[in-house]
Amino acid sequence: MKSYPSSILCIITLALFFSCKEKKQEEPAALRPVKFTEVRFLGGEKVREFSGTAKTEKIINLSFRNSGIITKFNLELGQKVRKNELLGTLDNVTARLSYESSIEAKNSSESQMSTAKLNLNRIRSLYEKGSASLSDYEAAKNSYKTAMASYESSKRSVAIQKDKIQYGYLYAPEDGVIASVSAEIDENISPGQIVGVLNAGSSIEISLGLPESVINSVEKGMKVAVTFTAIENKTFDAKVTEVAPSINLNNATYPIRVTINEKDERIKSGMAATVIFEFTNENKSDKILVVPANAVGEDSDGRFVFTVKEQGDSATVVKQKITIGELTPSGFEIQSGLKLGEKVVTAGLQTLLDGQQVKLN
Repeated sequence: MKSYPSSILCIITLALFFSCKEKKQEEPAALRPVKFTEVRFLGGEKVREFSGTAKTEKIINLSFRNSGIITKFNLELGQKVRKNELLGTLDNVTARLSYESSIEAKNSSESQMSTAKLNLNRIRSLYEKGSASLSDYEAAKNSYKTAMASYESSKRSVAIQKDKIQYGYLYAPEDGVIASVSAEIDENISPGQIVGVLNAGSSIEISLGLPESVINSVEKGMKVAVTFTAIENKTFDAKVTEVAPSINLNNATYPIRVTINEKDERIKSGMAATVIFEFTNENKSDKILVVPANAVGEDSDGRFVFTVKEQGDSATVVKQKITIGELTPSGFEIQSGLKLGEKVVTAGLQTLLDGQQVKLN
């Protein structure tokens, strides 16, 4: 019976041993984040970004050419319209009254012209017989010319007033989308009053301003890239289509326009855009590689950098011995040990180990 306590003690000891062993299982170490940059040519490409606003190629203000009350109005926000589609109609009361008055004036002048012609024929006959004086004959001819000129003028007036009736109809001047509506049915409007805005044209343009420090590096036809905050993970190819020769005094920048090469219905007029320029220094005959000064370390073996070798979602840093040249404003010139485009770590060199796994920051 005395063996039971010792047996129980052994069981408890074993349980505690395995429990502690499970707790001592090591958790995977977190990867250290590192900052990096790429090896570039000295004085090579410089990327600059500028903000702009998207708009359609044409923005057309819609208005009637006549005054009156709107009786029909087929305009809605976002509505797609085709060229020559009827968008609105006025009551045209004033235009129709003017047209009717012009017809009455034409009929009256035509009657006066006929009377003047009959009188001219009568005076001519009397003059030829010697019963009328030359002055009477000349006066009759002048009266007929005046009546005929009045008739021709009244005919033109009829044609003009007839055209003005068409001013009471609003047609779409281009294919496009209605961007805004500022009138309603039964509203009394005047000529030229804006009743809506049509976004027309097939291209999207970006309007922006550039400072004088870069404007001389920009020329018409230059290729650029455009991104939109509202359209994630998409970069659009574009080109510069207009470069202003003078500065905008309101914001001290030079206005330019960029046209996107492709169509995308997600791009809306008024969207904020970022235009990316790559300015290249043409004087690169020496092809000198350069890295930032904070990417270069030194130990007993000389100068070194840590290059980044990417492997899927992780990366490994490799200690690389290098030979450097002069220190430039862009960093150290690299004479040997690195190639263009290689990634090098730019911070915390003294605490990194050769072959250490890291996370790119």
